[in-house]
Amino acid sequence: MFFDIGPLELVALIILAVLIFGPDKLPKMIQDVSRTIRKIREFSDSAKEDIRSELGPEFKDFEFEDLNPKTFVRKHVLDKDELGLKEIRNGFDLRKEMAEVTDAVHGREEDAPPPAAPASPSSPTGGPDLLKLSLIH
Repeated sequence: MFFDIGPLELVALIILAVLIFGPDKLPKMIQDVSRTIRKIREFSDSAKEDIRSELGPEFKDFEFEDLNPKTFVRKHVLDKDELGLKEIRNGFDLRKEMAEVTDAVHGREEDAPPPAAPASPSSPTGGPDLLKLSLIH
């Protein structure tokens, strides 16, 4: 529904309103609240039109929703892509970059295959015996 109020909460609010205001005053309270909300909306729309008219014709496309930072960034940075951000994002391969950093740390060349581990006679898989290495350290 509205304001994330479910049907059960709405029924509870209606019952609470009937208990607080009574069945004879409740219709008048609903009319007063709806009239107040309508006046607030009219005032808001009038203020928006006044601001647009004061800004002049160069701001005829101005939308007040653009003042929200999320909307502003989405509209002016992410959608237009004048900075080439999509090309940078699409050209960036994280796995390749991490592999290059790992190779640089281990001192390997980029095109060279990783060196094979020396065969150890005590290891059945041909790799270093991890039990002996852990006991040494």
